[in-house]
Amino acid sequence: MPGRRAARTTALAAVVAATVVSMPSAHAQPANDALQAYTDLTREAEKLSQDHLKAQGDLSRANAIVIAATDAEKKALAESEQYRGQVDVLTEASFEGARLNNLSAFLTSTSQQDFLERMQAMNIIATDQNAAVDRMNATLTAAQKARTDATTAATAAEKFATDVSTRKVAMDQQVTAARTKYQSLSAPQKQTLAAPGPAVNVSVPAGAAGAALSFALSQQGKPYVFGSNGPNSWDCSSLMQASYRSAGVTIPRVTYDQAKVGRGVGRGEVAPGDLIIYYSGQSHVAMAVDGTRAVHASTEGVPVKIANIDSIGPISVIRRVVG
Repeated sequence: MPGRRAARTTALAAVVAATVVSMPSAHAQPANDALQAYTDLTREAEKLSQDHLKAQGDLSRANAIVIAATDAEKKALAESEQYRGQVDVLTEASFEGARLNNLSAFLTSTSQQDFLERMQAMNIIATDQNAAVDRMNATLTAAQKARTDATTAATAAEKFATDVSTRKVAMDQQVTAARTKYQSLSAPQKQTLAAPGPAVNVSVPAGAAGAALSFALSQQGKPYVFGSNGPNSWDCSSLMQASYRSAGVTIPRVTYDQAKVGRGVGRGEVAPGDLIIYYSGQSHVAMAVDGTRAVHASTEGVPVKIANIDSIGPISVIRRVVG
């Protein structure tokens, strides 16, 4: 019995020891949870930031349509007044008050030749008058259409303005939550996030894609700020836009629209300068350095740096902007 009890005690001690070794430390697990919570919050904040930027773009385009339609209406009305003046002048033109018809021409003419000349002149005036009336009616129709377009665009602009406000509130709340969570991280965690990693210098290809990549690589170490447009800090999509702008190529501001530029390529075809859009919601973007690495503005607390393409997140689409 004593020997059997001792054996059980030894076995139990071994199980306890194995359990302690296999479990993460009491300090490590909460720290990992906090870091993961921060990552999740920043990912959602980035999405809401892209939503807000897109709504701002929609609003700007709607306002531009309102302005263009209003200008078109003013121009059409001005032209209609011009043609209305021509119609009035032509209506009053009647050879010293004579009515524009065949009988008045016959009664007031002094000869057959005079009659023919009067008839020809009156036909020309009548033709000009009809043309002026047609032009006046066309401009009035154009003015009415422009007014309708302006009204429709103004209604859309009001909706977009509301959308911008709503999305900004949601974005601000999420960004605040993410920044609050960041402050709760330990100093080592913040240092890990802030580590720039070794600066990568590669031989970029010729052409616009290479020029864009060269710009993106030159921004390594600069901070990420939600909604920033540079040049001292970036968000993910503004870095891509600025990179291609430096190469003379215009691409949209937000990831949702960047996911549609150029042409799609497969993962095995990735080349320097390709845009890699991440997550099912297409809320993050990076630029391929080569077939395995990409440069991107990750999130607040993390500088612009190089990462493994597949480690950034699940890939949604890959777009080749030029070529």
